[in-house]
Amino acid sequence: MEENLVIVESPAKAKTIERFLGKNFVVRSSFGHIRDLAKKNLGIDLKNGFKPEYVISEDKKKVVDELKKAVKNAKIIWLASDEDREGEAISWHLSEVLKLKESNTKRIVFNEITKDAILNAIENPRTIDKKLVDAQQARRILDRLVGFELSPVLWKKIKPSLSAGRVQSVAVRLLVEREREINDFKTSSGYKIIGLFKVKLDNGKEYDVTAELPKKFNTLEETRKFLEKCKKASFEVSDIVKKPSRKSPSPPFTTSTLQQEASRKLGFSVSQTMTVAQKLYEAGKITYMRTDSVNLSDTAIAMSRQTITNSFGEKYVQIRQYKTKSKGAQEAHEAIRPTYMDKDTTAGSNAEKKLYELIWKRTIASQMGDALLEKTNITITISTSTENFIASGEVIIFDGFLKVYIESSDDESEENGKGLLPPLKKGQALTMNSIEATERFTQHPPRYTEASLVKKLEELGIGRPSTYAPTISTIQQRGYVLREDRQGETRTFKVLLLKNSQIKESLKSEITGSEKSKLFPTDIGIIVNDFLVENFSDILDYNFTALVEKEFDLIAEGKLSWPKMIGKFYPAFHKKIESTLELTSKPKGERLLGIDPASGKKITVRMGRYGPIVVIGDKDNDEKPRFASLMKNQLMETITLDEALNLFKLPRVVGTFEGSEVKANVGRFGPYILHNNKFFSLKKGVDDPLEVNIDRAIELIDQKRVFDQNKLIKAFTEDAELKVLNGRFGPYISYQKENYKVPKSKNPADLSYKECLTIIAESKKKPARKKFKKTK
Repeated sequence: MEENLVIVESPAKAKTIERFLGKNFVVRSSFGHIRDLAKKNLGIDLKNGFKPEYVISEDKKKVVDELKKAVKNAKIIWLASDEDREGEAISWHLSEVLKLKESNTKRIVFNEITKDAILNAIENPRTIDKKLVDAQQARRILDRLVGFELSPVLWKKIKPSLSAGRVQSVAVRLLVEREREINDFKTSSGYKIIGLFKVKLDNGKEYDVTAELPKKFNTLEETRKFLEKCKKASFEVSDIVKKPSRKSPSPPFTTSTLQQEASRKLGFSVSQTMTVAQKLYEAGKITYMRTDSVNLSDTAIAMSRQTITNSFGEKYVQIRQYKTKSKGAQEAHEAIRPTYMDKDTTAGSNAEKKLYELIWKRTIASQMGDALLEKTNITITISTSTENFIASGEVIIFDGFLKVYIESSDDESEENGKGLLPPLKKGQALTMNSIEATERFTQHPPRYTEASLVKKLEELGIGRPSTYAPTISTIQQRGYVLREDRQGETRTFKVLLLKNSQIKESLKSEITGSEKSKLFPTDIGIIVNDFLVENFSDILDYNFTALVEKEFDLIAEGKLSWPKMIGKFYPAFHKKIESTLELTSKPKGERLLGIDPASGKKITVRMGRYGPIVVIGDKDNDEKPRFASLMKNQLMETITLDEALNLFKLPRVVGTFEGSEVKANVGRFGPYILHNNKFFSLKKGVDDPLEVNIDRAIELIDQKRVFDQNKLIKAFTEDAELKVLNGRFGPYISYQKENYKVPKSKNPADLSYKECLTIIAESKKKPARKKFKKTK
């Protein structure tokens, strides 16, 4: 019989913990949750206080059987799942399913996987916190009720296979509202004035001084008048204001701020950040990665002090203990930090190294001194005008935490600090070298990135550290939102340059509106959002969703009964579901664009079976209506009549190649070239099916042929379906729509027909690998 059995959530964590515990401990993994609500009848007994019905997942039955055997052979069982609500629920489910006795079951928690933390947890066990379990159950049950009752409404009223979720639908609403703000935004322009001056100091040296007019001129005429005044003006320093300032470091990372900063600095998606952070945590390199606390332990602060002193000197140390601002912070009791502060880097994948170094820098910087700065503003008067130029500069007196870390910003237009200014004096004359007036345009509100959406959800009090990543992944998987880059458009702007007493006007061009890794709502996302906002405004209300989170917190504190909370919500919600199914008509989602000048028929845009389409005519006409798919960057509510008419120019004959026509068109999966009944994708953001020429089409055809040629390693005359191919993960055998890995001991080019059949037969004999779903 084993002395001690420790059950954790993941195999990676089990391996790490096994290193710290002696031979009297056996560590096993539950691979996350072992059971969930049954799908039959909601998995909730609505007539009996919303009692949940849990079932063991199919892919966890073998895991449960193995854990039951291990429990029988152990004297003490230690439940060591994560210390948040989800982890507490996993321990409770294990206790229930494995029929654990309170007398020999101990619950232990730790927020870092180090020897000290594990041994300390063993010395300080507790019982399962049922209040935390109730809070997790309340979330799971409420989300099941909303999802299972709301989704069928969407199937009947909009389209089959759609789904809705309590937090996810609110996230989509934010994106739809922002998209409409952008569409309604009216751009205006003004002229930004920059002056370049020269000044000669007493030491004989000449310096350049760049200054800006604080105001912009609205019209070209006003701008010209100002430049005319400056032709014969003299320029003089009228005021010099120096102000000391300081910058303080940001607190250590929470889940939300780590997701934001990893997105801005490393280009990671929210889910990628959490996957990499989980690996670091399970390897014992960082503390628990789901937390909304900015607190650091005394041990971490002491280690930080030592590291800063050793690396930069005592003067760089400034100990701070940050307080968590977010109400109801409960996921863990410490910020995300390295477990050993003296290690500024780590082994592992490139992504793990980058994220670890980011966490290390942020944590160390939080315990370093403020940066001391001196900001200087110099006012330059114009003898012929009441306007003044302002020259700004900034000097770092003491770099402090900036030596290690500078936080990024979501504000894409944010400028960095200005450079040094020469030591000017009041009354000093300056010589004007040139004054340039550049037409600048107002910018629409920025689209959300994954990181800025997390920030907004957190500001509204929606969701918790464990929900941000799955929420954002889910709305993309459902097809309600796209995360993509989009090329900008060329825009011309006017520039006026005053130099040598002459004003020259010119036109320049720039690329504007380019987007990188932004979230765009799709047409189906917009239709679903509008339907839910109209019929279920309570569920989609930001305040309601935030209030629900606070109620979960009250349940976790033992101040609110979860059946009472659900009971208050469900009856009115269910009644609304029934009335919506009975009384609400299907949203047409159709918009009249205008009349086709060629046929005189109506042109409308609506949702088709495979996506948004433009239609000329209708079913009532004798002739069949004509259809065209929208392009990926077009939306049903913003497409114009001209843009719709252009779609009917497709399919378009581009030219002839090898005696056959080459056509450009748009299909279900985007724009493409068709040649000899073969499809060749047009490059996203590069090729326009309405403009692509024959030379470019031939280039794409040739590229695909070379790719296909390299993909095929070997074919067989005995059976045309059997092929040896090159794939993303190495060579494989393709046969009857199934793939089989080529053993490393075999040369794929030398495989015979019989050898391939043997490999296929042996692969079929092997049991299929279990796929364990990650629940977090």
